Amino acid sequence: MDYTEYRSHDATGLAGLVAAGEVSATELLELAIARAEAVNGRLNAIVTPMHEPARSRAGQELTGPFAGVPFLLKDLMQDYAGLPTGSGCRALRDRPAERHSEVVSRWLAAGLVVFGKTNTPEFGAKGITEPEANGPTRNPWDLARTPGGSSGGSAAAVAAGVVPMAGANDGGGSIRIPAACCGLFGLKPGRGLVPAGPLAAEHLMGAATDGVLSRSVRDSAAMLDVLTGTPDPGGPYLTARPAAPYAELARRTPERLRIGFSTRSPLGTEVHPQAVAAVEDAARLLGALGHEVEPAETGIDEYRLALDFLSMWCVQTAHTVAEIRRTTGAGHEGFELDTHLLAAAGRALRAPDYYTTYQRWNTYNRELAAFHTRYDLLLTPTLARPPVRIGELDTPRPVRAVAKVLLRLGLLGTLVGTKAWERAVIANLSATPYTQLANLTGRPAMSVPTYRTPDGLPLGVQFVGPLGSEGTLLALAAQLEAERPWARLAPEL
Repeated sequence: MDYTEYRSHDATGLAGLVAAGEVSATELLELAIARAEAVNGRLNAIVTPMHEPARSRAGQELTGPFAGVPFLLKDLMQDYAGLPTGSGCRALRDRPAERHSEVVSRWLAAGLVVFGKTNTPEFGAKGITEPEANGPTRNPWDLARTPGGSSGGSAAAVAAGVVPMAGANDGGGSIRIPAACCGLFGLKPGRGLVPAGPLAAEHLMGAATDGVLSRSVRDSAAMLDVLTGTPDPGGPYLTARPAAPYAELARRTPERLRIGFSTRSPLGTEVHPQAVAAVEDAARLLGALGHEVEPAETGIDEYRLALDFLSMWCVQTAHTVAEIRRTTGAGHEGFELDTHLLAAAGRALRAPDYYTTYQRWNTYNRELAAFHTRYDLLLTPTLARPPVRIGELDTPRPVRAVAKVLLRLGLLGTLVGTKAWERAVIANLSATPYTQLANLTGRPAMSVPTYRTPDGLPLGVQFVGPLGSEGTLLALAAQLEAERPWARLAPEL
């Protein structure tokens, strides 16, 4: 098999070739490693190579639905025993994990051959992938632009043809944003479906979950079966599974769906005409497929939701920084300045105010559920604009200069809540204002790569479904994939 043939198959197809004896796991691994070595110098997608452990594993007898398929983990929340989970953080890049994460154990049980870990922003806190610890990851479709974040390294590797799918996770859009930036399919499962163990019952109060980025819907569907095959006994609740496997549900033609769409930014910020065009194009395609599509609004105060999302994230960051400093002895220099800013905001939030913020999640759940009594799905842009340029969302220099002084003086919290702080926050969220809704409400959501800008950049659209609608989302995605076979498109690298 040569690289061109390797790239032409998705993970399901490669696994079928291995099972039939037409190609070996070792041969596939060497093709993946060769491709990684050919493009990673330009992309900076893979930050922890694992070639020798992978070669040893590829030579073993592997079983499972993806036996012999090369795979990459995201270097965040996806621990591989004996190797660091760097999380884009200088303080963690030399600290090995004691055990596999449950999702990693399930991927290995499925027969995947893990040969590296991919880049991520520090603690997954941004919709771009530009950590100081590892440097920026670049978009294969335009090396001057971001692949999105926080699963940007995985997205760049899949889009560049290194692997057909890779590990990802999503706490505020981190599967869907890079999928939209890189022309991939990305499904965020609903709350509680995918196990978070063994170190946690759930991540980010249930807002974050693991998954994959892929080039084909059937790969994501089959992978959801792998990840949800058995409930997590340490999870916070038992989540219902459908009667049929997700792989089978994805093959079914969806019933006629009623879909409400909106292109308005929840933040009241500008939406690029191409992001609007992407949704309008999807609406026309859906109508041609027999679905009922019309403009609609959720009725949710999504500006307030965005601020509540940020509050949750800041408190989590404050806890994470404090815990890492306690266990490693790391000083201020172990973390990025932006991380210190988020942690300061988290420490400044009073417990009663945080509880009030968290209680509003219930309101958002109820209001979105009411929307879903009228519409099967919500359609929005995934991004408010095409992928931004590397460095475009850097914290402004004046803010950084002041923050550095305040950090040294122990007064960083005084910057939080100022107009400069608010402007920096809105500037970073304005490019990705649509994705946090599904995280706070725990609903499944997906980005589907149905659209390209006139200059060839991918720009996906997002669908948000009610609880338990993963099968519906996958079936619709497969229907759209048949009309717009995006996997055939490949960047020139």
